[in-house]
Amino acid sequence: METSLSLDVLIYPDEVRIATPEDIREWELETASQVSIPTVRLFVALYPYNPAAMSPNHETAAEELPFVPGQIIKVCGDKDSDGFYHGESGGLSGYVPSNMVAEIPVNDEYLKYLLMQQGFLPVDHTGMSITPASSDIVSIPEDVIVRRMVALFDYDPWESSPNLDSEAELGFRSGEIIYVLGDMDQDGFYYGDLHGRRGLVPSNYLQPLPWN
Repeated sequence: METSLSLDVLIYPDEVRIATPEDIREWELETASQVSIPTVRLFVALYPYNPAAMSPNHETAAEELPFVPGQIIKVCGDKDSDGFYHGESGGLSGYVPSNMVAEIPVNDEYLKYLLMQQGFLPVDHTGMSITPASSDIVSIPEDVIVRRMVALFDYDPWESSPNLDSEAELGFRSGEIIYVLGDMDQDGFYYGDLHGRRGLVPSNYLQPLPWN
């Protein structure tokens, strides 16, 4: 009975030799480092999209992703020649028309996770601007710097505040978007606006979000 032995061989300009286990491990590491891993990007839907009624490609409408305004969509890769991304949201995947969404400019992987957990961002039809629940947000002095921040953790002032006057603070949940008005005070708190409610918010519970 004949038996065969398989060997890995390295071919160099001046020699040919059998590869050692160390050679194979080095080759595997080098190959793995050259593999391109698609970057995950997050987009938010600006308009409602029903592929069955709105798709320009009726033959492939079933392969497209339906969504509603504010829905967060995870996208891998660039858009194709027809202007579509491939995305995932709400347990579904499909093609997403690029003119119906806007990218959320965030690179932090944990923040991406929090946004995907939240699932939605409030938007208006002009783009990535947040729609406040109260017109009170516009009554801000012109010299005050307004920043957008996302809550990294839940915060209940009655349970977690180090201050006696905790009623002056805002409670919030992880993933909520908070408008911060002005600079941080000496105690490490910002003055923030959340859906028209205003109060002090602890800076170590927040992370800045760039404006689009």
